[in-house]
Amino acid sequence: MVRKYIKGTLYALVFAVPAYFLGNMFPIIGGPVFGILLGILASGFRRPKSFEAGIKFTGKKILQYSIILLGFEMNLFNVLKVGSHSLYVMIFTLLTAFLTAWLIGKYLGLDYDTTILIGAGTAICGGSAIAALAPVIGAKDKDIAFSISTIFLFNVIAVFLFPFLGHTMGMSDTGFGMWAGTAINDTSSVVAAGYSYSTAAGGYATIVKLTRALMIVPACIFFAALTMHKGNKNRNFSIIKIFPWFILWFVTAAVVNTTGILSPQFSHTLAGTGKFCIILAMSAIGLNTNLRLLVKNGFRPIFLGLCCWFAVAVVSLVVQHMVGLV
Repeated sequence: MVRKYIKGTLYALVFAVPAYFLGNMFPIIGGPVFGILLGILASGFRRPKSFEAGIKFTGKKILQYSIILLGFEMNLFNVLKVGSHSLYVMIFTLLTAFLTAWLIGKYLGLDYDTTILIGAGTAICGGSAIAALAPVIGAKDKDIAFSISTIFLFNVIAVFLFPFLGHTMGMSDTGFGMWAGTAINDTSSVVAAGYSYSTAAGGYATIVKLTRALMIVPACIFFAALTMHKGNKNRNFSIIKIFPWFILWFVTAAVVNTTGILSPQFSHTLAGTGKFCIILAMSAIGLNTNLRLLVKNGFRPIFLGLCCWFAVAVVSLVVQHMVGLV
């Protein structure tokens, strides 16, 4: 079973290693950014089909494992504190994403499913939210493809743009971590942008993003009820299937670190391994990116995604300024 992933993972490693060293040489850019950039540059070259399973595994599963490893450098009480602080900002960004999606989607004449999926992807956690919500509302494959492609386009842009804007605005590590965690769509991009900004910002952004990812569950319950109300009672979903279980393992790792069972050196080594795995995962995500296909999917979904993304980013900053978090 593991064998089919080895070739693709090693292929991603070819780009992750130089990205790691480039990140050390240019810390203001960071290894994750170099990883996704090198991956994108190499995505246009032909590669054996036997690599594909490993590349997808690296971009998704190894990313989750890396987040779990980061937990070994976290203090549980800090995790709970940051998570609770982010809820206030998160309420506004979630409402903003869905309201913007509804208004702009209606103006553009986009169908209900695409509008909801892009709104959910922006509001909660990118492709994971879309994948979880699609069977709940009975979305077509075309709508899912448009939505995921649109969200992924802005994930890639965010990895490059957010750290630059954060440094330009002179944001603190905490302020940038909150901004990235609440305004960037996908977990991978949040982690990449956060750690590209600084280690402190990366840790903060990761906690905020994992708290935000839990919103998948209430969102799916709400739209399941709404779908049933519309008469589509055959839509079934399972909370067990949609729940992001790796978050619980992240918390478990934080608990272990907080107890002091592990030596600080060993905890630091585990977290360091996790940070390298982030670069590895981002390299794989870059390898799986087809920018030409993203642009071909049409202007309207991309414009809707841009509007939602911009609205959420601005509202997150405004709310942070109001409560004095920036």
